[in-house]
This record gives sequence, C-alpha cells and structure tokens, in this order.
Amino acid sequence: MINRLRFGDERDWFNRRRFGMFIHWGLFSIPAWHEQVLWRGKMRRSDYEVLAREFNPEKFDPDQWLDLAQSAGMEYVTVTTKHHDGFCMFDTKYTDYNVMHTPYKKDIIRMIAESAKRHDLKLGFYYSIPDWHHPNCPNQGRHHEMWGNRQSDEPDYDKYFQYMENQITELCTNYGEVSQLFWDVNILDYNNREFNDRMRKLQPSLVINNRGPDNGDYATPEREEDTDRKFSKSMEFSGHTEACQSLGRESWGHRIDEDYYNPKYLMQCIDRTLAMGGNYLLNVGPKADGTIDGWDIASLKRIGKWYNNIKEAFAPDTYSATSMITDHGGLPLRDKILLTRRQNTVYVHAYEDLASSSIGLRPFTMPPLKATLLNTGEPVEALVDKTPYYHEEDRAYLRLRNLPTAAITDEPLVVKLEFDGTVWE
Repeated sequence: MINRLRFGDERDWFNRRRFGMFIHWGLFSIPAWHEQVLWRGKMRRSDYEVLAREFNPEKFDPDQWLDLAQSAGMEYVTVTTKHHDGFCMFDTKYTDYNVMHTPYKKDIIRMIAESAKRHDLKLGFYYSIPDWHHPNCPNQGRHHEMWGNRQSDEPDYDKYFQYMENQITELCTNYGEVSQLFWDVNILDYNNREFNDRMRKLQPSLVINNRGPDNGDYATPEREEDTDRKFSKSMEFSGHTEACQSLGRESWGHRIDEDYYNPKYLMQCIDRTLAMGGNYLLNVGPKADGTIDGWDIASLKRIGKWYNNIKEAFAPDTYSATSMITDHGGLPLRDKILLTRRQNTVYVHAYEDLASSSIGLRPFTMPPLKATLLNTGEPVEALVDKTPYYHEEDRAYLRLRNLPTAAITDEPLVVKLEFDGTVWE
C-alpha cells in the first residue's frame, strides 16, 4: 500500500499532490516535428543552433499555462530547463547558448517559477544529461547522442560533469523553492550520488528521480508500455512511482500534425496509475509563439472535468487497496477494477471499459451505507446476493448493479462506497 509510505520530511508533498503538468519547450518548437529533431531528423547541428536567433515567444504568458494546469486538477509543474539539444531556457552564466541570447531576452524558467508560486503549484525542473551542443560533452554515437564530436569540440567527462553540476546548482539556488529534479538519459554514466544529496540540502522538498546518478526517490515509467511493466501482481506499485505521458503520441515537444491520444485513453491511464499508488505527470508541448495548441487545451479541459469530479478518490489520506481483494485468495477479479481506500470509504475504479453493467466485489459480504457514482453524483444500486459465477463458494457477495456503462462511454467510472467500521471485522 504505497501511499502509506512516507519520506518523513518535506518531500512528502509528493504523496499529497499526485497529478502534475510536464512541459517540453525549447528551440525544437520552431521546426515543430519532435523535441529530438536534431537527432531523429538528422539535422546538421549548425542548422539547428541558428534557431536561437528566431526564438521569440511574444505570446508566452505562464499564468495562462498554469491556469490551465490548475483547471485540470494538476498540483505541480515540471518544465524542461535543458533538453538533449543543450539549449538552456534559463539565465545561466556557464554558456551563451541560452534564452537570454535570443530575441526574447527573458528568463523563461524564472517566469514559470514566479507563476508557480502565485498558483501554489510545486515546481520541478527537467535536466538532460546528454548535450548535443556543449564542446566538453562526449558524443560517441550512442543512443541519444550525436554521431561524434565536432572538430572544434574538446570532449572531457570531468569538465562536462562540472558544467552540469554548476547549472543544476544555479537552478536549485536562483529560483525559489524547487520540489522536483527530473534527470534524463544517463548515457554518460554520471554517478556522483553526493551531488543529489547536496541539492536536497539546498532544497529540502526536492524529490529526485531514478534517471540520474543514483536510484533517486522514485521510478519513472514512460508512456504506457513502460508503465505496464510496473503493473505488479498485487496491482500496486512496489515503491514511489511517477508515470509520465504526453498528450501527443509522436512527440513531447509541439508537433504539427500530431497524432493525439484520445482523452478517454489518458483518463484510463491516469486512473490506473493513481489507483496503483503512483503519481502522473502529463505533458504539453507549447508552440514556438508561447501558446498551447487548441487540441491540447481541449484535451486537458476534458480530462479536468472528469478528474475534478473523482479526485477525492486520490486525496492525501487515501491509499491503494486493491490487495484487499487480490490477497484474499480464491478466484481472480472478474472485473477490471482497482480500489483505493480512506478509512471506511472504498473507491472502486473501473480503469478500463466494463464488460457489463455490474461489478462484483468479492470478498465484501455486507452492503455499504451509501454508494455514489462520483462521475455524476448519482446513487448506485449496491446489494449482497448470490450469483452463479461464485456457485462453488455458496456465498453472497457485494455487487454494484445497473451502472450507466451505455450512457457514460467517454470516461472511467469511479464509485464511492461508504461503510461503517464493522466491514473490516
């Protein structure tokens, strides 16, 4: 029951704020093909780097972005400070390849940090370990690397690691409270664990992921295929976990002609991940002018309409509870459901489409005091009776009947069951 685990310090915000916004933004928003267009699109570095002369997002308003995040029920935001291309979205003294040397000439990260404080959103920073621009970064043609260094480069692991540490220290010093450090792609085998500890001393609420110099505080399955591999037999994550996913199937950065995920699919993914005890970080890729694409906005609003109706099922004092059924032994779950629990209240999550209009809740043998469909606030018929499926046990179990599976087809159903204390006896 992972949500009962605690860090025992200021990092415990991570157990209370479960749904966040990921933002991938940078020079790659100009060609609008993929955030790794330099590598996947096989561009010349010289052709990519001149995009810094064009970057001028005059329509950028961080408050509009974070208003959208809050309306969707999100409670923290994590933004790319430096992606694999090496371009820095913040005012750094360690390279001129940054946003202050573009026509925009404003510190994007500072603007987002100040907006996050106004919105009472926890702030996180993404930082890529590979760097396709910096002369000291060894690019040897491995995955997520350039196909070799330029003639003018001076590859040096120690110098490049010092550069990274200098920049992360800037980020954890100059922007107020920072609560998440999202390292990415440790292809260089950077293993200075002591540096993570130093950053925690600078930022006591900082949670650090497992893609940097050590295993960090939490795992980061990416896209749903990776999350599936974490879907344990107990139907709960075995440790602190944050799944990350993007609104678009092809790219994390803004892509023209993107293949967007169905909002219902994303709602199902969110429901499953949170009910298993994890966090969910959902990504948007803003356009080069600083606005968010209309499809992204519509999708987040649709997700938010559902999430705000059912989010009490993931409140800070709830925890994953599916093992109450799966650990009971006997026949497996008949319906694809997950449970969360808060004291004597149980939430039933139909994280996939139900096969029928009922849900069987073996081994519960007493009816709830009240059953409510959180999606609509309407009552749900709940009774204890015998069904042919469990004929060998000759026992009556709780069943939720006449669920509106034909009427509500575009979002996961979540049912709230309120029991008295004797149910656990």
